[in-house]
Formats: sequence, structure tokens, C-alpha cells
Amino acid sequence: MLRFGLCCLFRNEPIRFRQTTAKALLTFSDKERREKLSTLCLENANSLVMALTTVHRLGIGAFRVSSQFLPRYTHPDVGYTLDALPEFESIVSNLEKVKQLREEWDIRLSFHPDQFVLLSSPSAEVTRKSIAELDYQAMLAEMIGADVINIHAGGVYGDKKTALNRLLKNFQYLPERVQSRLTLENDDVSYTVEDLLPICSELKTPMVYDVHHHRCNPDGMSIAEASLGCMESWQFAERGEPYFHLSSPKYGWAGGNPKPHAEMIDMADFPEEWLKIKATVDIEAKAKELAVIEVMKSLY
Repeated sequence: MLRFGLCCLFRNEPIRFRQTTAKALLTFSDKERREKLSTLCLENANSLVMALTTVHRLGIGAFRVSSQFLPRYTHPDVGYTLDALPEFESIVSNLEKVKQLREEWDIRLSFHPDQFVLLSSPSAEVTRKSIAELDYQAMLAEMIGADVINIHAGGVYGDKKTALNRLLKNFQYLPERVQSRLTLENDDVSYTVEDLLPICSELKTPMVYDVHHHRCNPDGMSIAEASLGCMESWQFAERGEPYFHLSSPKYGWAGGNPKPHAEMIDMADFPEEWLKIKATVDIEAKAKELAVIEVMKSLY
């Protein structure tokens, strides 16, 4: 049976995750900044406990945690460590509660780092910052029991083969807690399923198959072949059940740019190849939990 996932935010449920900017934080003294960040982190940790309680109540089996859950954690000017925050113990206590609930209710947790996380970049500085960001998210993943940190391959930079070779090389510099959770996802511009499956095989890293991206950026593979390749990559890596992403185009497939996501899922976009497998499907739709619930109602 399929497990359906909600991505980061809620539409109707009264759960919010707070953010801030480096510019705003730089207006405070060091002490004031730590107090401000401590308040934000504690509120977000409380909200994550509420988020798991809510998705469990709604029958949703997975939740994607925002990359900015700990705001500006790796920023070069305002970055910090958790133990430097005044409410460190309360924050950690809430994160331990999240892990406990995740285990009790079998809720799958994941991260999807922002677009600036690039392991294929020709820039050594971009690579360094990307590895630091991935290690932060792996630290948090350890604390809450998340098993997936999903990234795109990045840009082509004029030469796809060379860019992928950089990704392969940079993978070895990742801490083990990152490597053991990392997955690669096909995108809607540069890297197809066909491009990434050999890389996943070489790294023994699973692939997350986004069928919407595949439809926007097709290759020589059918949806059935791509789905099977994804499933095999998870078996080969021995990393649990496969992971898929589903969305529908905001303006329809004949209405111009198909890349932006719609409010809800058009069930005609749901691959029939997924109906009889055990997997996690993140629903990437603007209506958030309303869209996930509607998909589950349509299928079950």
C-alpha cells in the first residue's frame, strides 16, 4: 500500500514554521541574536511535534521537513550551534519527542535541501557550502529519525558528463551521516531519470523519481521503466521503500508552461504503475494537506 507525504507546510491546519533573514539578525547584538534564534528554533520544534500529531490524525504517512527548520543555521555571518542557544535543552527535548512519535506512528521524515545545494558545481566554495548545509540537515535528520535527504544533480555547466563526474567525486567528501541518507532526484530541466540511474548505481544511492519532472523533461524511458529503475535503486542500496514525487501542472499540459505546480492533483496524472507497490509518494501541490487527503480519498 502507498504511503502519502505532505511537503513542509499546511494550508488549513494551524501549524506554522517561523523564518528570519540574515539581514534582520545582523541588527541585533550577539546576545539578542541568540535569544531571537532560540525562540524561533523552539517554536519550530514545537510546531514539528504538532505537525506529526496532525499528519497522524489525518492518516498521512510522511512529512517533509523544511530545510530552514533551524533558521540560518549555516549562514557565514549569523550561523550558530544548537548548544549556544539559551533554550537548547527544550529544543532538543522537543526534537526527541518528534523522533519518538515518528517511531511510534511509523511516519517517514525527509528533507529536500534548497536549490543552492550543489555537488556538481565547478566552484569549490559552492561545494564547501553545500557539504556544510547537507551535514546540518543530516545532524537534524539524526535527531528526529529522518531517513532521506533528497537533492537534484544541479546544473550542467556546459558539460553534463563533467558535471556528473564532479558529483561522483564530491560524494566521497560527504560525512557518512549524509551519504547514508542522500538520494538523487531527476529534474525538469537538466537531468533525466536515464542520466541519474547509472550515477545512483555507482554510488549505491537511491533515486527519487519525480514523474512530473519526467513528463516535463522526458528521456528514452517510459513511466513504467523509470518507476522500476527507481524501485531497483532502493533495493540495491538497501534503504527501505522507494520514494516518488507527484504533482500536476498549474495550467494543464496544454496550457503553456507545465512546470508550476497546481493547487490539487489531477488524478489522471497518477501513474497506474504505482497502484500496487509499497512506496512513499510526496504530493507536491499548493493546497498542501487538502491535496494529500483528496488523493487518498480518490484511491482508497
